[in-house]
Amino acid sequence: MVILTKRRKFILSSSLLSLGLLSIQMGLLPNRYLAIVILSLLTIPLFLWSLKDAVKGPIWFLSWMLPLLFTSGVGFFYFLLPNSFYTTIPVIIFYFLGMYALFLTENIFSVAAIRTIQLYRSSSAVNFLMTLLISFLLYDTILSFRLPFYYTSALVFIISFFFFLHNFWTVNLNEKISLKILIYSIIFSLGVGQTAIAISFWPVTISMGSIFLTSIVYVALGISQAKLNDRLFPKTIREYLLVGILVFIILIIYTSWG
Repeated sequence: MVILTKRRKFILSSSLLSLGLLSIQMGLLPNRYLAIVILSLLTIPLFLWSLKDAVKGPIWFLSWMLPLLFTSGVGFFYFLLPNSFYTTIPVIIFYFLGMYALFLTENIFSVAAIRTIQLYRSSSAVNFLMTLLISFLLYDTILSFRLPFYYTSALVFIISFFFFLHNFWTVNLNEKISLKILIYSIIFSLGVGQTAIAISFWPVTISMGSIFLTSIVYVALGISQAKLNDRLFPKTIREYLLVGILVFIILIIYTSWG
């Protein structure tokens, strides 16, 4: 009898989700958009099952957020790429590795919420990078739909709220989601959502608009996490703001004003 350890569960769940994404991209399912939504929702029970021994406190509610958004981001963004064998295989491999990394990081967070472990910092760094990657994929997808600005802003706000809520909680891994974290998440999500309104009217490419929104998430997350961790220094603020300013300058340069 094969014993399903945590790591085997992670591999099995990542493989099942990757096979699901592959079947969607191969056109085996009639409604691809609905299939992506279903596959994204499937990440919830798979994550709760894989982490069932550690699903206590906020982790049961937060552990599946990034995986669900990652599945949606990769699935919808893949519609924008050329449909060929040379894009399918790298995307599936990328998705499997990304999902497996999310399983590992969420598992580390669940353990770190109980006791101090050395892998926490590395896991936080991976989580931060994955958040930025997923945000770009989803923002690019939303902007590519060319929806009315109020729909675009609402979607960006909701997605950003999940990003901020999850990342702010991982700073201290408290047993409860504090009111401060909720307020921070709402305020910064509103800021990104309002920026999305401006991007909707800005004569800029979808990719540049997505990069700019992602840079705002980068700056807001970096400064806020340093604040929550009591490590907010003037040098830290300057470093993050410098990145935001540089991206804004690039946005201005590559804007088509004609």
